[in-house]
Amino acid sequence: MATTSDETGRIPRAVLVTGLVVVAGMLMPVLDSTIVNVALDTLSSDLDASLNKTQWVVTGYLLAVAMVIPITGWAMDRFGSKTIWIMAVTLFMLGSALCAAAWNIESLIGFRILQGLGGGMLLPAGQAMIAKAAGQDRMGSAMSILGIPMLLGPVFGPVLGGLLVEYTTWHWIFVVNVPVGLIAIALAVWKLPGGRPEDDAGALDVIGLVLLSGSLASLLYGLSEASSQGGFDKAGVLGWLIGGGVGLVAYTAWSLIRGPASIIDVRLLTNRVFASSTVAIFLVGIGMFGGMLLLPLYYQTVRGQGALDAGLLLAPQGLGAVVAVILTGRLTDRIGAGYVVPVGVVLALIGTLPFTQVGTDTSYWWLSLALFVRGIGLGAVMMPTISSAYSTLTKDRASRAAPTLSATQQVGASLGSALLVTALTHHFTHELIKRGVDSASRGSGGGSTELSSIPRQEMPVVGPLLADSYGFAFWVAWALMALIILPAMGLPRHWHGKDTDDTPPDAAPDAAADVTPVRPAG
Repeated sequence: MATTSDETGRIPRAVLVTGLVVVAGMLMPVLDSTIVNVALDTLSSDLDASLNKTQWVVTGYLLAVAMVIPITGWAMDRFGSKTIWIMAVTLFMLGSALCAAAWNIESLIGFRILQGLGGGMLLPAGQAMIAKAAGQDRMGSAMSILGIPMLLGPVFGPVLGGLLVEYTTWHWIFVVNVPVGLIAIALAVWKLPGGRPEDDAGALDVIGLVLLSGSLASLLYGLSEASSQGGFDKAGVLGWLIGGGVGLVAYTAWSLIRGPASIIDVRLLTNRVFASSTVAIFLVGIGMFGGMLLLPLYYQTVRGQGALDAGLLLAPQGLGAVVAVILTGRLTDRIGAGYVVPVGVVLALIGTLPFTQVGTDTSYWWLSLALFVRGIGLGAVMMPTISSAYSTLTKDRASRAAPTLSATQQVGASLGSALLVTALTHHFTHELIKRGVDSASRGSGGGSTELSSIPRQEMPVVGPLLADSYGFAFWVAWALMALIILPAMGLPRHWHGKDTDDTPPDAAPDAAADVTPVRPAG
């Protein structure tokens, strides 16, 4: 039975404890992903490996995440949430310790894959545990707890990464995860209830798992290559994307045949609120999280800031996200995500607009103010959208819904990064060619790695052109974010517990058992 709140409207103690345990575990992979990105150049030089090979430190992790996300829901039903959570944290912590002990680039890539197997389970498992503990009446407040690491990690990760790379050796970017992991495991053992299975998981859908995991891995690898190479027309990129797309179509057909016995039942999407939330999360990944790749790149390539200073300049966005998380959790429970998310989208659009006009000397104060507003918008969109996805699902379906949302967010963020880097590099190449500048030697035509390697002595010539290209890419991000308004119209809206939004009948009889209807108006 879901835990309900007390009369004061505060988050129940059991939900708060579960949320804090989840945050302790989530801090590791969320921070780690951005920390490692900062350290790629250092890893390449210290381990005597090419930058292309070193990129597999990121790509290998990403593929492991894609492979393991689909099985997380079944594993939680089969072995229990607590057991899977502790196993995921342990795998990530063990992988981190081994990464710190890596003796060459090949061993580091292998240990990063082990890290990814743990990290890929943490987000869906964390969401599912919070959803089951919270109940529908406090879903927004409970999910706002999860927003702390999700929204702050991409902001403060570069700061921590910059500090570690600048003042220590690269080994410490992995060592720092070990004490955090030990604390997270201790808290889970101490505070999380039970370790026994909560639901009948049934037999593992091996065919569905192979189809879905393989498809996600193919898609994410193709998108990773598109981002690093600066285009979708590069050798091999399109093949991986087509293969992933065909695989997803095949899995959808398989899931429709298998129904609830499939690894993830696609008929969950016949619930309009869940479907609208899923589409919104996908677009959030594309427009907002994809846009977060451009922000440190602009500060580092155009303004010449180091990783540490660039991370500090992004801090206002994190502060804005904190404000939003504090304010919107309870507000979402009170009036519904359908009212909160559109306002958040507008704020995010307002906060992004100044970056469409950036130059080589745009005021840092002005951009920091814009980032603060953007952070409020990001926080007001992300967590209310996730909470609405669970708001009409029964507790027993939460564990199978969580991998769907995690995979959707991961693919959206990867697609957004690829689209925006492509827009940036192609516009930059066009500007150079138009002015008769040799683009081959100016870091254009490739991905973000090539942009970061433009010699500083050439910036007086190419800097204004590069800044204009960032402005163009931010316009693309702005347009992609504006699209979130469309699925936001399908999110729940109510006032003082009375819904003004009717949930349509489910399209399939089996799906009707998977949802709890939204309370009718009046």
